[in-house]
Amino acid sequence: MKFQRRRRGDNGINLTPLIDVVFLLLIFFMVTTTFTKETRLLIDLPEANGEVADSTPATLELVIAKDGSYAVNGQNLINRDIKTIMAALREASSGNTDLPLVITADAQATHQAVITAMDAAGRLGFSQLNIATQQVGDALQESLQEP
Repeated sequence: MKFQRRRRGDNGINLTPLIDVVFLLLIFFMVTTTFTKETRLLIDLPEANGEVADSTPATLELVIAKDGSYAVNGQNLINRDIKTIMAALREASSGNTDLPLVITADAQATHQAVITAMDAAGRLGFSQLNIATQQVGDALQESLQEP
């Protein structure tokens, strides 16, 4: 008995269609790409003559102590009344409510003292109000996270 031998098929991958597709994509991108010519102008900019202005505006600082007493720019106030705080802020700012106001409160100060200071600033029309904070130290942060 004579058996016919089967021919082994070519197991390789034909790369010709893949190369054709890559070349077509390359031609497509080359044709659709726009090339721009950048032009540069040489400009002589004018130079300013004069003194440099102070770029840091004056700031007001309102400090609230642990016992709830107030100080404006280092000057202690005679009482804790909101009218006294408003008068001190008005005098320190010379009526300029565009100055930034920084409220610095002790950690043991009451919330009411801080709210009173913010209320006084709001009634006078201060729009730039900053509340100073202090970053918690690493040891304190770790002790806060422990159960």
